[in-house]
Amino acid sequence: MSIITAIMPIEVLLVEDNPGDAQLTRIALEDSKISIHLNVVEDGVEAMAFLRKQEKYVKAAHPDIVLLDLNLPRKDGREVLAEIKGDEKLKRIPVVILTTSQAEEDILKAYNLCANCYITKPVDFDQFVKIVQSIENFWFAIVKLPPE
Repeated sequence: MSIITAIMPIEVLLVEDNPGDAQLTRIALEDSKISIHLNVVEDGVEAMAFLRKQEKYVKAAHPDIVLLDLNLPRKDGREVLAEIKGDEKLKRIPVVILTTSQAEEDILKAYNLCANCYITKPVDFDQFVKIVQSIENFWFAIVKLPPE
């Protein structure tokens, strides 16, 4: 862990419309040895407003990583992913797809839209926590994230 990581929390944007899954993610990240600030939005429109610092998100922190569900209201995760990866200011933010969909079509489309990885949410609580902690270990402890 670098000195900057020790001082500055990792900024995570979770785009998740299921309050239960959002809470499970929060619980899984609470035991982290790394300082993590979790921001949660419930749909794709809010996600893009957050990322572009619009409306109520003018002072939002630039996320180091986005955890993105695919099946969202108002603007689905595929559209959000396409907008992120098509925007010069946002495209370097790693996007981890965290969804219930196991459909090959969704997996292919996500990778074609430049998702950094695709993870299917397990139904079991303990497995869900392990998955989130694996994301944390890989993306926050091993990978060198791009600067803002």
